[in-house]
Amino acid sequence: MSRSWFSISVEDILEELGVSPLAGISQADVQGRQERFGMNVLKGKKKKGIFQLLLGQLQDWLIYILLVAVIVTLVMGEYVDSGIILMVILLNAVLGVVQEIKAGNAIEALQKISAPKALVRRDGVTQEIDASQLVPGDIMILDAGRFIAADIRLIEAANLQVEESSLTGESLPSVKDAHAIYPEETALGDRANSAFMSTLVTYGRGVGVVVETGMLTEVGKIASIIDNEAPAKTPLERRLEELGKSLGKMAIGICVLIFIVAYFQNRDLVDMFLISVSLAVASIPEGLAAIVAIVLSIGVTSMSRRNAIIRRLPAVETLGSVNIICSDKTGTLTQNKMTVTTYFILDGERIVVSGLFNEGSDDVKLLAKGMVLCSDATLSAGSGTGDPTEIALLQFADDLGLDRRQLGLDYERLEEFAFDSDRKLMSVLILGDEKYTVFTKGAIDNLLHLATHVLADGQVLPITEAHKEAFHEATSSMSGRALRTLGLAFKTVEGRVSTAEMEQNLILVGLLGMIDPPREEVKDAVLKAKTAGIRSIMITGDHKHTAFAVAQELGIAQHLDEAITSREMNHFSEEEFTARVESFRVFARVSPEDKVRIVRALKSSGNVVSMTGDGVNDAPSLSAADIGVAMGITGTDVAKGAADMILTDDNFATIVEAIEQGRNIYNNIKKSVIFLLTCNLGEVVAMLATLMIGWQVPLIATQLLWINLITDSLPAVALGMDRGDP
Repeated sequence: MSRSWFSISVEDILEELGVSPLAGISQADVQGRQERFGMNVLKGKKKKGIFQLLLGQLQDWLIYILLVAVIVTLVMGEYVDSGIILMVILLNAVLGVVQEIKAGNAIEALQKISAPKALVRRDGVTQEIDASQLVPGDIMILDAGRFIAADIRLIEAANLQVEESSLTGESLPSVKDAHAIYPEETALGDRANSAFMSTLVTYGRGVGVVVETGMLTEVGKIASIIDNEAPAKTPLERRLEELGKSLGKMAIGICVLIFIVAYFQNRDLVDMFLISVSLAVASIPEGLAAIVAIVLSIGVTSMSRRNAIIRRLPAVETLGSVNIICSDKTGTLTQNKMTVTTYFILDGERIVVSGLFNEGSDDVKLLAKGMVLCSDATLSAGSGTGDPTEIALLQFADDLGLDRRQLGLDYERLEEFAFDSDRKLMSVLILGDEKYTVFTKGAIDNLLHLATHVLADGQVLPITEAHKEAFHEATSSMSGRALRTLGLAFKTVEGRVSTAEMEQNLILVGLLGMIDPPREEVKDAVLKAKTAGIRSIMITGDHKHTAFAVAQELGIAQHLDEAITSREMNHFSEEEFTARVESFRVFARVSPEDKVRIVRALKSSGNVVSMTGDGVNDAPSLSAADIGVAMGITGTDVAKGAADMILTDDNFATIVEAIEQGRNIYNNIKKSVIFLLTCNLGEVVAMLATLMIGWQVPLIATQLLWINLITDSLPAVALGMDRGDP
């Protein structure tokens, strides 16, 4: 059982694990720890063979009845009929197996995510080892660009930022603080003193002690949840099973009725047995399983042309039954790309439309120029490296038409006062245009304390309370829209200055607001789904107000009381939560376990739930939902492995189209089933009526089989191909 390491001091952890942060564990100690804790790998359950998959396809009531029909026809010597029914059974099974073989294994995908190498300190020497060799107590060194290979408790963190979106769902990297201690109920995304397997260091450096490896890591827990999640039957499978049971009971009832009639009519019991078999055959639509499989298979092919790849045939119909779409926010409803949407300078506020806004005042251009020069990120041909916030600043400069390449040639960085979480500022000393300039970017409240002047319409004025109030109002307005704010100040100096002197007597320039923006097509898709009776729900690891702002813009939620956090959820008992779950539209700061709890609560209320996502943290809920939908481009292998459907265009709107098509496929299957059952009912009535009035039966078992398989089944297939209604 894993511990709440984030709620224990570093000193106590080091003592408990018996390790010195300077020397690390000894090589002699490694083997003993590996024997005790195991290798740092994720275990998966054994992959099913083709024979097991085939057997799985045969576990269905309708198939059981058809197998009984095979045995009966063999006993009667009707070998051709037996062969035809067997062919129907095999066709159904083969179509299902072929679709399932395409599926990847979620646990194998999780293993691929683990970083292959880790930098550790052992016997006082820093060395690079295979991630699988890590043990609790190893001292791990972190630097920018390195994947973290186990769960660690941080000992040191110098400007350390870790990108955790695939695990927590947050757009922005998490800023780490090694000295913090948190209460036990702290959500995964808020544990700033810890770092987790499969996440990426984007900035700074750090040192940590390994506290969990393998299946006890947060990613390992997700693997266990996927592993233990029993695959639920789709609504179609459940209805066909009920139909199969009903037809089986009907066949037995008909046989009993015939024997009662035969007894009173003094007929030959052997003849009556053959008649019973004929009527049992007449009541069972032998072609149904094959028709359902064919209609679904054609639907799968059609959907693949529309960017939706289906992993299991019955999942097509499940789409048609969906009445709730649960969606992850980051990368699914949003672009997973920080974007500047608003700026504020003292001549007003304007909204920036990325890529279309190509002009700005000199003050605005100075704001963008300072942000570029005070940045360590890169951006070229739409691809960036570094902090997502800084990449957004570079894009903002491009949108204003600034030549960043020329800026790099004209200006030279001489000094840097790096960002830290206490100051919440970063300053640089730049030489260019034959003068020395300091640019400082960071939290606007901190800049207001340091600024003595302000830039307004190109003029430098002494800062007044009115100026400060204007900036406070602008900040409040942006924060109310869940925008992340960043201010810029500058000053010219005579020459090189110390880092302490950099952040004194500054001139405040302006303020930027940025957010991970919603995908453009999602709002229309949410509205289209709503008109079709389908509710959209956002489930995210991001903060409540940020999540609600995006949900409100997309039309998912209207009021803040429709949003709830993981901590608020935990105050409800299971019964209370199940009763209230449908009143919420946004679930924020949730863990992978919370996502599964939400999906199960919605399902227990009688809903058919679709869950969409792309990260490692989405995999358990994708597996638990009636239909899991993974993103094909940005989605991790884990998410794809756990999903029933994969979107090749990562477009939320494709889900709504797929649901529309799924509904039409379901309607076509329903038409085919009704057609087959009414045809069979006609045969049963004809057979029973002639029997009751004492005539000879008009059709023998072989003739009934022929009617059912040839003259009934082909028109039923045609009905299954019917073009759908809008």
